[in-house]
Amino acid sequence: MAVDVFAADEQSETEVDIMRWVKLARDVLDAQGVKEDVEVSLLFVDEPTIAELHERFLGEPGPTDVLAFPIDEEPELGGRSPDEGGTGPGGGLPSDEFDVPTLLGDVLVCPSVAARNAVEHGVSLEDEVALLVVHGLLHLLGMDHAEDEEAETMERRERELLARFHRAAS
Repeated sequence: MAVDVFAADEQSETEVDIMRWVKLARDVLDAQGVKEDVEVSLLFVDEPTIAELHERFLGEPGPTDVLAFPIDEEPELGGRSPDEGGTGPGGGLPSDEFDVPTLLGDVLVCPSVAARNAVEHGVSLEDEVALLVVHGLLHLLGMDHAEDEEAETMERRERELLARFHRAAS
């Protein structure tokens, strides 16, 4: 059983320490009780990319700092249905014998927007990116901030996780 965090830096405006954010993501997922085989993608993207996704999926213009795309469906089995579990060509072990990881979702962070926000918030870029990574992961795990009470709960958990895994490491 493992928590796999796949990370990629797909932008060139701001230097990103990928391994630092992968470790933070793993620590947060573990602290949130994620024990099964799960996969998460953590992508650092440029402003045009996040702006296009922001508009396409949320209907809001312009770039944002973080987007989370949870995968809410059960994993689909590959292959043709007659081949599932068959002993002939294309067959193999029954599908339920495979340990298929759960795809939790994707978190996209825009470091250049984060850099502007860091200045506005009076924090370092690392503190801002850490908050965005944690925020995005909590969204993947079902937390939200649409209602005041939800927002308070989510913000409290963000502070707890940042104090434990980010500021302690700084």
